[in-house]
Amino acid sequence: MTLRTLLSTTLLTFAAGAAMAATTAQDIRSANYEDGALPEGQTGLAVTVQVLLDRAGISPGVIDGWKGGMTESALRAFEEREGLTVDGVMDAEVWQALGGPDAAPVLQDYTITAEDMQGLSDPLPEDYAKLAELERIGYTSVAERLAERFHMDEDFLKALNPQAEFTEGETITVTDPGSDLETAIERITVNAETRRLTAYGPDGKVIGDYPVTVGSAQTPSPSGTHEVVAVAIDPTYSYNPDVNFQQGDNDAPLTLPPGPNGPVGSVWIDLSKPTYGIHGTADPASLFKERSHGCVRMTNWDAQELAHLVSPGVTVEFLQ
Repeated sequence: MTLRTLLSTTLLTFAAGAAMAATTAQDIRSANYEDGALPEGQTGLAVTVQVLLDRAGISPGVIDGWKGGMTESALRAFEEREGLTVDGVMDAEVWQALGGPDAAPVLQDYTITAEDMQGLSDPLPEDYAKLAELERIGYTSVAERLAERFHMDEDFLKALNPQAEFTEGETITVTDPGSDLETAIERITVNAETRRLTAYGPDGKVIGDYPVTVGSAQTPSPSGTHEVVAVAIDPTYSYNPDVNFQQGDNDAPLTLPPGPNGPVGSVWIDLSKPTYGIHGTADPASLFKERSHGCVRMTNWDAQELAHLVSPGVTVEFLQ
């Protein structure tokens, strides 16, 4: 056997093993907490915990069943809100507080509609000048659209429905993250260290808590306290390399059309600090992996929820 053949065989064996190990709907439905921290890797229990955190108003970011940084940060935020020991580790107290023993099923069936199939974009270019020529920067597939609707990682949605073609009339399995929050928000904090945004109600209690991407040392987020000025749903994006950053070879201002795959996603929450805002993102899985150009970046669904809870005058404090 040649080295190339050996490597190919090893890779195929690894890929087959990974496919066999993929978390199934049955794994999720039968998952139950017994004791100890969440297992490493992707598990049905992690999916369950992520969904229960989401229902509790503590966003885990994308629901994907993997134990990782966003899930740990969500557990910490939940523990702090509930007055539990804050360590980001799953335990019996957290499971009980999440309502795990009595929780409604975390999976549900969904039948794809004709509306789900409409308004999709062709594969999108990366160049801003080419994006500016489009009418909309929309979803490029039904799977992407539905993954965002149910707060899921797109690859996880596909793995959960391995035979699905994502066509009209097809019934697929999705998560049930619960209803959006409805309590008005009076104050927001953005913590650069934990990379979480916390929203407080008039009584000072935590209403919601979300993972975010903040700026880097080269392009930092604001400091101090600012205010929400306005909220735009499905906004256009004004690109100005002289004010923010330069993308590719584009050295002139451009206006990019709206859409969930645009630079600011499907929401822009404008702040009193000029050119800065809280907004969505086209790549929700990247929140804990990248840095922004200074703004606060959220998943589209978290940004949409937050946008309906804030109003002009809400304070936004940046914690360093």
